[in-house]
Amino acid sequence: MKAMAERFQKLGVVPVVVLENEKDAVPLAEALVQGGLPCAEVTFRTEAAAKSIQLMAEAYPDMLVGAGTVLTTEQVDLAVQSGAKFIVSPGFDPEVVDYCLEKEIPVFPGCITPSEVAQAVKRGLEVVKFFPAEPAGGLPMIKAMAAPYTGIRFMPTGGINAANLEEYLSGDKILCCGGSWMVKGDLVKAGAFDKIRELTAEARKLADSIRK
Repeated sequence: MKAMAERFQKLGVVPVVVLENEKDAVPLAEALVQGGLPCAEVTFRTEAAAKSIQLMAEAYPDMLVGAGTVLTTEQVDLAVQSGAKFIVSPGFDPEVVDYCLEKEIPVFPGCITPSEVAQAVKRGLEVVKFFPAEPAGGLPMIKAMAAPYTGIRFMPTGGINAANLEEYLSGDKILCCGGSWMVKGDLVKAGAFDKIRELTAEARKLADSIRK
């Protein structure tokens, strides 16, 4: 978990990907790798998710490919069997979190209340997701909530883009940010992978400049 967290911190941004068609998986992975963000949280919102994770992991073994929007232990199993290296859930589901910890699978559950953070800390977690970041109060909420929990860091996702990335990444409690602005669904469907690579490179450059 710590080694993975260090990689997330160095990247600064984790692309959150929704893939409707598995044929787009490898070209998208290539665009992300070439753009400087060899990482993807592939959401389990579509039937193509598991196969897409498998194809991306096979094409780029060193890429940090994980599964997002994981709601059940069955999805955990499917994601890991497909090659996912980490699990992200939108909320704090004790069953899913405990299952991942038991199997030593890196898991980043969503936490937007002190009670949820307390449950994460109780289980020894040091990094949690904060979702949906902007509607839930953004960086001020994270700072206020994190104050009593000095050992926890956050991966805010939801409403984050190039315009507010600096605000978030400047926070000392922020490990990295999840975002989809460089991998928007319409760009993927249009096969605009050159544009995705360009936006990815801009996102990585921006993240590096903030944390230089």
